[in-house]
Amino acid sequence: MSASEEILAPQASRSPVYGLDQETLYIPAKDAAEIGQSYAAQYQSGEPYNYICIDNFLPLDILKRVRDEALAEEELRAEHSSEQEHLKASYNPDKLPLYTRAVFNALNSKSFISFLEKMTGIPSLIPDPHYSGAGIHRTSNGGYLGIHADFNHHKAMNLERRLNVLIYLNDDWKEEYGGAFEIWTDDMKKKVAAFAPIMNRMCCFSTSSTSMHGNPEPVNHPEGKPRLSIALYYYTATWTDSHVAHSTLFRARAGSADVPTGRNDRIRIMRKYTPPVLHSFAERVMRKAGMI
Repeated sequence: MSASEEILAPQASRSPVYGLDQETLYIPAKDAAEIGQSYAAQYQSGEPYNYICIDNFLPLDILKRVRDEALAEEELRAEHSSEQEHLKASYNPDKLPLYTRAVFNALNSKSFISFLEKMTGIPSLIPDPHYSGAGIHRTSNGGYLGIHADFNHHKAMNLERRLNVLIYLNDDWKEEYGGAFEIWTDDMKKKVAAFAPIMNRMCCFSTSSTSMHGNPEPVNHPEGKPRLSIALYYYTATWTDSHVAHSTLFRARAGSADVPTGRNDRIRIMRKYTPPVLHSFAERVMRKAGMI
C-alpha cells in the first residue's frame, strides 16, 4: 500500500465489520474469530510490519456515544510538551462514564481477543486491565506525536507488548486537518502509508522496536476541534531476561525538525550488540564519553 492509499468506505452503505450489539456490546467469540480470519491475509502481508486499517468498523452509534461522552469530559492538561509530543492527553477508561467503560471492556473481552488472534496470527494475546498508556486520546489543535516505536514491556504484568488498536472518533475529518496516522520504515527513508483519523476507522498494527509510526503533522481543525481516538494495547507472556526494555523511541523524518530519542537509541543498540554482563560497564563508558 502506498503512502497515498487509504481504505475508504461510506459509513452507511454497509453493515459494520465488527457487529457488536449496541446495547449489550456483545458478539459471540466464534463470530468474532470468523471476522478476524477474513482479514488475516491482508493483515499478515503488511509491510514493513504487519498492519491494517478498516473503515466502518463498529456500529456507528456506539462510537458517537463514546465521542459525546469524551467531549463532555473536562479537558485535561497535556501529558507532555516536548519537541516530540505536544498537546496530547489520555483519559483512563476507569474514570470515564459507564457506557464508554463498557465499550472498553468489550474491546478487552474474549470475543475481541479472538478477532485479533485470528487476524494477526498472534496466539494467547492478553488485554491490559490497567490500560497503561491506553484509553481515550485527545490531541488539541497544534498537537502532534512524532514518529516512534512504543515502549515494549508492561512492567506491572511482566508482559511483552505486541499489538496496538486505534479507533478514531472524528466526524467529517479532512486530510488538511492534519493528525494522520503514518507508517514508516525503520530507517526513516520512506513513509509507507498515511490514514486520516476519520470516524469509525480502525488501525491495528504489530508493535516492536522497529515498528515506526505516529501522527507527526499537527492537528489543524478550522473550528478548533480536537483529534479523538480509542487506544488499546495487547500483550503476550513472552517476555524473558534476554529482552531489553525500552521506553518510547522517537525517530526523525528526513528534512524535518523532528528530534530523535538519541540516548535511548544508543543504549538499545549497545545492548543489542554486547553481552549482558558488559551492559553496566558499557553504559558507564558511554556516560563518561557524553554519549548518554
